[in-house]
Amino acid sequence: MSSTTEQATGARTWSVAEHLDDILTAVQPLEPIELNLLDAQGCVLVEQVTVPVALPPFDNSSMDGYAVRAADTERASEASPAVLTVIGDVAAGSSGTELTVGPGRAARIMTGAPLPPGADAVVPVEWTDGGTGAGPARTMAPHSAAPQGSGGQVRVHRPVTPHAHVRARGGDVCAGDVALEAGTVLGPPQIALLSAIGRPAARVRPRPRVVVLSTGSELAQPGEELAAGQIYDSNSFALAAAAKDAGAIVYRVGAVTDDAETLRATIEDQLIRADLLVTTGGVSVGAYDVVKEALTSVAEEEPEEREDEAAEGEDAEQAVHRAHVDFRTLAMQPGKPQGFGTIGPDRTPILTLPGNPVSSYVSFELFVRPAIRAMMGLADLHRPVVRATLLPPHGAGDEEPAPLTSPEGKRQFLRGTYTGGERPEVRPVGGSGSHLIGALAHADALIVLPETVTKAAWGGEVEVVLLG
Repeated sequence: MSSTTEQATGARTWSVAEHLDDILTAVQPLEPIELNLLDAQGCVLVEQVTVPVALPPFDNSSMDGYAVRAADTERASEASPAVLTVIGDVAAGSSGTELTVGPGRAARIMTGAPLPPGADAVVPVEWTDGGTGAGPARTMAPHSAAPQGSGGQVRVHRPVTPHAHVRARGGDVCAGDVALEAGTVLGPPQIALLSAIGRPAARVRPRPRVVVLSTGSELAQPGEELAAGQIYDSNSFALAAAAKDAGAIVYRVGAVTDDAETLRATIEDQLIRADLLVTTGGVSVGAYDVVKEALTSVAEEEPEEREDEAAEGEDAEQAVHRAHVDFRTLAMQPGKPQGFGTIGPDRTPILTLPGNPVSSYVSFELFVRPAIRAMMGLADLHRPVVRATLLPPHGAGDEEPAPLTSPEGKRQFLRGTYTGGERPEVRPVGGSGSHLIGALAHADALIVLPETVTKAAWGGEVEVVLLG
């Protein structure tokens, strides 16, 4: 990574790929921890999990009905039902050993209840008279309202084969089977399996804690009344939502005014709960670009000054590395000014994004989202990329608009709407201005025009990053 001083001279312009490579090289997966199952949702499993007990652990009924010997029903029909003596109930949660089903006998059985000894099949209640002596039953009568309690007789109108409507022990998974491989992302089905085999927790890489803050004295919070010269802070909400969508635990900080000391103090306060810091705004070349001012001044302190700080309670080596942030010019549009480095005694990664809404969001998708997913230990870091036919925007009229243009030497990312299928298509939405947030809300893709492309004709094929 080059120094802040070198970047300040404007000696180099970085490509998108170079900047991303530097970020992914510096960002490491978080250390594994043990989490309760619901807290582990969305996390990556770091150990192979084997099945300690078979699922299901015993033969059980898949229907409400009657546990029987299949041989006793083989000649049953509507005209000549098999008449069996009911010897009792087997409810879910019982041991299933209280009753033994002998020849000519049946036991009322509920879904999930263990198959009692002697029985080898279950007759659904709808195939019987339910013990009423009348026509086919629709439901199983409650125990308290069952004819003759849970005794009497039942007429079976249809035969069953052995093992019919029985969930066999180990029919799902057997003891010793691999339940989940290391690297599995824990979603609801995986959490269901872990709980089903008796695991209350899982060893995973946790979701990173991401602190998002925006800068700018002109920013007001939604719900407040705008004063002259103010706008609402949309960036911190957009980035917080995007970080949450990427899998992070997110803390959004209200907008920080254009004051370097205030920003430094705010960042110091947030370090205790941050695995990653993301700022937006204040990274360009203006007189009030506070992020660049605050972090550059820390990075350029003389070693003696930083050792003085260490003497006040911070380890000397840690103090030397309190902040090292590179501010770069990237060959991209939007999102040319970028910053990346580490800050604080734990060298917490920090990504500083530009302040225009579209620039900020595109930068997040290209750089922050992959960093979050890398910290989670995920293998798939990036949004899907496809090829699609470029069509004019909707409402362009009968006359074909001029082709899309892009500055030579810059990789441009334009908002678009994507239509999949056998012949995927993409259309630009909104203009190229980095402040046009209205169009961003209607986009579900980014149209990518590489550095070597200065003009993209309608009907040609382009690269598309899918956002949804």
